[in-house]
Amino acid sequence: MLFFITLLLLCQLLGEAAVRLIDLPIPGPVVGMALLFVGLLIRGGEPPEALGQVAGGLLNNLALLFVPAGVGVMLHLDLVQAEWVPILGALIGSAVVTVAVTATILSLTARLTGAAPREEETKE
Repeated sequence: MLFFITLLLLCQLLGEAAVRLIDLPIPGPVVGMALLFVGLLIRGGEPPEALGQVAGGLLNNLALLFVPAGVGVMLHLDLVQAEWVPILGALIGSAVVTVAVTATILSLTARLTGAAPREEETKE
């Protein structure tokens, strides 16, 4: 299990290094996650069970990772109050775009796989 924690941190480190070297406008952990994904694709098959356990442990404690963001919002609450209209617009806009993209990808995936609608969906 320690190996897979180290692997995750190493992927993040490589992602951070790549972002700084190439000057990408993408967060380093996202690049690291892509590197991990490519590594798992090259490996083929199912990911190791221990990696799933490590990832599950991180996901179970994901709420703790939002504490610094919450503290940041509280620290800059006066700025949030001054800019609430653009923030609200960004939140609503991103939610609409997310729903639209998700629906489009679901529709395209259903067409590509030839999936038929379920019985409950056709009755409506």
